[in-house]
Amino acid sequence: MSETGEITGTETGEDQTAEVETTEQEPAAHADEDAPADETTEQSDEESDGADEESEQAEEESGEAGGSTGQTLQERLENEGDIAADYLEELLDIADLDGDLDMDVEGERAIVSIVGADLSQLVGERGEVLEALQELTRLAVYRETGDRSRLMLDVSGHRAEVRRQLEELAATTATQVKETGERVALRAMTPFERKVVHDAVAAAGLTSESEGVEPRRYVVVLPA
Repeated sequence: MSETGEITGTETGEDQTAEVETTEQEPAAHADEDAPADETTEQSDEESDGADEESEQAEEESGEAGGSTGQTLQERLENEGDIAADYLEELLDIADLDGDLDMDVEGERAIVSIVGADLSQLVGERGEVLEALQELTRLAVYRETGDRSRLMLDVSGHRAEVRRQLEELAATTATQVKETGERVALRAMTPFERKVVHDAVAAAGLTSESEGVEPRRYVVVLPA
């Protein structure tokens, strides 16, 4: 399963404009006015899916996870998915919401998706509710296993659609940068969104950086 609008227009049914700005100097419109003058930028590998997405070290992702339990990585991730599904099912019951739970393992993380007819309230205007719900679910897993979880939660395909739109934006922006030779600053994004853009820009043969401070941190695509 993939992570999840018109990115070149509005973003994932959230009616928000994703503006692409070409700047010759530092894009003050996107930078945080309170950011320190000597603030350094981060490279895309430092972004690493955001502080809440990829902060774990490689040893936490090894094939023999769970140490004393003797579980393989696959078994540990499947167990995380089961715990997460139980927790989310209880939340849906409390909120009186109808939704089906799908579980999968993708790479080195468990993926849990809630699918339903109208679950927009679990996503939020810009996915902030989904991010909070994902953190709560990870905490529920940690409480049961004692291990930090990189579990990814999606609701009604939100992350998958956001990823698709952002990849299109990154490709279009990379083409623009190649043609003009000028750097382009994108709108403020979440860590998840910035990671998607960094990866797509790298695939297009260019480099990108993150500038500004949260929650107004944004990606700048640089010419070769």
